[in-house]
Amino acid sequence: MVGPQYDLVGNPLGAVRSTFERAAAESGGHEPVAAFRGKDWGATEVFRSFLFEQGGLDKVPVLDESNLGLIKPNTLVRFRGMVQDMLGNEFYVGAFKDGSTWRTNKFSDSSPFSMPHPCDSHLWERHLFHCVPVPGQNSWTRESSPGPDLRRIASCFTSEQREKRKRGADNDAMDVSESGSGETSSSSKKTKDDGVKISNSSVEMSMNEEHLVPEMNGGDHHIPGSSFSCLVKVYDMPESQVKLNDVSEFIGVYTFDPELAAPNDNSDDIMFDLMEDVTAQLPPSKVPRLHCLVWRNLSAHDFLPRPPAVEPSPILLRGIRQSLLSHFTLVLGKDELAAQCLLLHLLSRLRNKVDVVTVGRLSLNFTGFNRESVSIFGNQLNNLFQRLLPYSQVIPLSIEYLNTATLQPRKDNQSGRLVTGVLQLPQGTHLTFDETLLQSGSLTSKGVENTMLLKNLMESQKVEYDFEFYKLEMATDVQLLILSEGKSNILPSDLIVPFRPSSVPAVNASSEELESWRWYLATVRSLPQSTETDTYQMIQDEMVNAMRDDRSLGCSELSRWLTMAQIMAASFGEKSLSMEHWQMVKELERLRKERLQ
Repeated sequence: MVGPQYDLVGNPLGAVRSTFERAAAESGGHEPVAAFRGKDWGATEVFRSFLFEQGGLDKVPVLDESNLGLIKPNTLVRFRGMVQDMLGNEFYVGAFKDGSTWRTNKFSDSSPFSMPHPCDSHLWERHLFHCVPVPGQNSWTRESSPGPDLRRIASCFTSEQREKRKRGADNDAMDVSESGSGETSSSSKKTKDDGVKISNSSVEMSMNEEHLVPEMNGGDHHIPGSSFSCLVKVYDMPESQVKLNDVSEFIGVYTFDPELAAPNDNSDDIMFDLMEDVTAQLPPSKVPRLHCLVWRNLSAHDFLPRPPAVEPSPILLRGIRQSLLSHFTLVLGKDELAAQCLLLHLLSRLRNKVDVVTVGRLSLNFTGFNRESVSIFGNQLNNLFQRLLPYSQVIPLSIEYLNTATLQPRKDNQSGRLVTGVLQLPQGTHLTFDETLLQSGSLTSKGVENTMLLKNLMESQKVEYDFEFYKLEMATDVQLLILSEGKSNILPSDLIVPFRPSSVPAVNASSEELESWRWYLATVRSLPQSTETDTYQMIQDEMVNAMRDDRSLGCSELSRWLTMAQIMAASFGEKSLSMEHWQMVKELERLRKERLQ
């Protein structure tokens, strides 16, 4: 175990190097480090225990755009974001022999030691991910992981710590010493002629400092978000555990220096030709690095500040369901039918995909809206989604928007990076399209392409990514709500409901109600669903009879009825569909069709 002299938040690299040297010394053999092969030797377990068993997670600051200047380099931070691009793997000198002692460069950009040349060394590998703030992330989700008050402790920054280091100089003083005291090793006092300092930049071949980093959105004002991003380096990760568009929390060693000058190319650097630089447009002087020690994918439950320590029993869920449904009814001007359909829509999720049929989706189209009613009820719905859902966005759909917006993510093969688009979204995002802005006009070729992208998203829950020489469809799970005057021709929804409000009441909710509703939505969407054999047979018989009585009914509509019934059962906290839920959906459909006539 790491001794108490190590501050795991303030000096994580001290703990990493101490555990490494101890493990290397205890392993024995001619080259003991070869046994590690870059894998963990026990360091991450020290941090996992500190974070999740000893309550250390709340002591780790959260990295975001507002506090870049307040966090000390080489300290432990948390970053919550979406994996916007996967940049492949990177080789680095993970361990080398300094005299009779093995040193490690793992979880760091550069070595605090001058590496003798030649010497025994090992090349290891790490995964690179470009991560950005989650598109459409609502403010309440950040309250669940506030971290320490950095502004209060910002006085820890001394003028000495603010002095910016220049790479390639003869000053090889340690950033963080192995003992946590900031002393230099004897080997670090050697001149550059006698040793080679191996840094991350020698592997990455960063661009000169005058090269600018493109904005995250490529300058497209139609793509929400900011230019802030983070290059996350993940170690010891099995393949495919982190996927594109995953929302994850990465905890690791933070490095960033806005005045750091990139080194000149050096043909004598033994790492110079190891790999092509895929991060040239993400230089360490402009984009912070996070060397990940611990990571985890986040679900909606992870954003709840105080999830109740109770089982989601049907009795409990029924009570919350009723209060949430009553609130929806008020928001929608006392339109109970619209409120019922909205609840089913918000509880829908993609459960399965059979060929081209998506099971579990339930897109919703409220008709009868105009610009005036959208300014009232549309805004109330938007405010509701922002307070209840982790991620939500409103897209004002117009001819100009369709002709100019960058919806499709595309690969820039010159830079090797994925350029984001509006439709590069995390799982579980809610999109509201306002079609009341549509007027007569002509679509350009880009407008036609964007229209097809939206239809494909609506019908198959897939987004087409453009990789220049080929196109690839990526599966997603996005909830889609359309507010329009008549039935949408651009976005054909599963459920069309004429909106008929009768009043404009004042709507308000307490923080306790909001927390219970967030927990309810996250819990119900994660419930497993099944149908008893006898119940399924009775429902199937009813479907056959319905098709016999109404020749206009097709398989897609009957499949939607079954999806609605399964969601209805889940809304009451039931894991199995019953005939009672089926009858409730049939009555809902009867009332809906009456409005359509």
